[in-house]
Amino acid sequence: MKNAILASSIISFFTSVVISFFASVIFQTAHAEEAGKLSLETGMDYNTGKYGGSQSTDILYVPFTTKYQGKEWTLRLTVPYIQITGPASIISVMNGVPLTGAAASNTPVTRSGMGDVIAAATHNAYNGGSEGLIVNLTGKVKLGTASSSQGLGTGKNDYAFQSDLYQVKGSYTTFGNFGYRIYGSPAGYTLNNIFYGSLGESYKFNQETSGGMMLDVGQKVISTGSPIVETIFFVNHKLDKTWKAQGYFLKGFTNGVPNFGLGASINHAI
Repeated sequence: MKNAILASSIISFFTSVVISFFASVIFQTAHAEEAGKLSLETGMDYNTGKYGGSQSTDILYVPFTTKYQGKEWTLRLTVPYIQITGPASIISVMNGVPLTGAAASNTPVTRSGMGDVIAAATHNAYNGGSEGLIVNLTGKVKLGTASSSQGLGTGKNDYAFQSDLYQVKGSYTTFGNFGYRIYGSPAGYTLNNIFYGSLGESYKFNQETSGGMMLDVGQKVISTGSPIVETIFFVNHKLDKTWKAQGYFLKGFTNGVPNFGLGASINHAI
């Protein structure tokens, strides 16, 4: 008999996207001349958690992202590599849940391969300038390209729609988002579509460096699971006119998210 362990963001995908996009907005506000440029980004994310079980599941996620930053539109395409070490019964669901079959083996194994391709488009609906309100609307599609037979994904597509708001006041920026995610359910499972959101604050230390924290929350993906509650501390640094770097640390507070996570990325404008 199949059952679900927990509701979870086993790779907290939406968190990494929010942080990356937030960094972009902060720098774009101060450097409007970057509009119309193409950039490449890569990095590494690692997180670990038990998700209410007795054994840990460790995730290594390496995204390769191409981004086009226009005056009003930002387009992103991410092709990731993913490695999962944990019970053989776990199925990784990007933006979703780790699922298991009760009869499946709990012996730790390592699986790896191409992850789920993610495409996103963001429209700048309102821009109040360097000291005003910024409102963006974003649509995201997670394609089920990861191998479901290896437990790297469900093989189903997911969709998300969200609004992002930023208010700049001097060296401080308050930001948040609110969205709705639609899941494709694999055979034998029913995943709930959920509302999710985040709220955070960033401080600009100088023209090159900013840092801050944010709180992410989300509904249960499955009725027997846990809600998403996690906090992220991050720092962004502009190395020069074409290079940017970013790092973050994540702490989860429920069984619906990793216990800990950390990551770093580098972005180069072409």
